[in-house]
Amino acid sequence: QVQLVESGGGLVQAGGSLRLSCVVSGSTRSINAINWYRWYHQAPGKQRDIVAALSSRYDTVYDDSVKGRFIISRDVAKNTVYLQMNTLKPEDTGTYYCNVRPDNAWGQGTQVIVSS
Repeated sequence: QVQLVESGGGLVQAGGSLRLSCVVSGSTRSINAINWYRWYHQAPGKQRDIVAALSSRYDTVYDDSVKGRFIISRDVAKNTVYLQMNTLKPEDTGTYYCNVRPDNAWGQGTQVIVSS
């Protein structure tokens, strides 16, 4: 079983940047089995939507709403996945969750508030 802990959220003005972190822990076997790392965004009162994904082969996928602004990356030595968020918009406000597959573990989320 994999455990995920997100951090890095906060309050930022529109146009600003934040970097979210997701520390991945668990057995070596379970961590080595991960083939996708994903970040999801859940706006207040809305469903949870995927915004970025990174494969174990370093393929990346982004939702159109964040393309060119967000970057997902991974530090293998630190077992940490990052989401660099630039040019933030008020609609980026919400809770961001880290998720991995195939384990389908979820973190507790980290809150981002973008003021206009």
